[in-house]
Amino acid sequence: MIINILIIAATIAVSVLAWNKEELFTKLKFNPYLVKNKKEYWRLFSYGLIHADWIHLGVNMFVLYSFGSQLIQFFTIAFPGNGVFYYLLLYIGGIFISVAPAFGKHKDNPYYNAVGASGAVSAVLFSSIVFNPMSKIYLFPIPIGIPAVVFGILYIAYSAYMDKKAQDNVGHDAHLWGGIYGFALTIALNPKLIIHFFNQIFA
Repeated sequence: MIINILIIAATIAVSVLAWNKEELFTKLKFNPYLVKNKKEYWRLFSYGLIHADWIHLGVNMFVLYSFGSQLIQFFTIAFPGNGVFYYLLLYIGGIFISVAPAFGKHKDNPYYNAVGASGAVSAVLFSSIVFNPMSKIYLFPIPIGIPAVVFGILYIAYSAYMDKKAQDNVGHDAHLWGGIYGFALTIALNPKLIIHFFNQIFA
């Protein structure tokens, strides 16, 4: 659990620092044009440490705390001796994978930018769904819990739909690919988990 707290603390600290230092914010945000033409490859990862505002930061860190802490316990049991390493692979890999499609689409657009750990948080959320697909997720103002697997299906469908519409400034493609990566990586690390996944659903 401590690794999750360290990730959250580092993300909050860097986000707040970047809000007060515009040069740092500019240096860390994801800009595929600069990655391609200036070889600033760190932007493929550093953007996950900064957020647009307190709401953006707060929502991501709340979800990460809620699901990440429990997921590390699952990883510790499922991958003895490698739990923390695989969790970092999940989270950091989620940061990279979730913007890979955006890099392909916008690498020649100098005005495209993105910030936030949403893709990595989606990876954590969907990895947790592998372990506990029938856990309840509560969404305000819905008074009843939605099974995590149902939420996951709706979330993927919504993200894909909104990504095609492209009518807002939200990185729906990052949510989509981060979630797919989180689910797929977890199964790839231990294929037997897919049996556990379906057993939980149909038990």
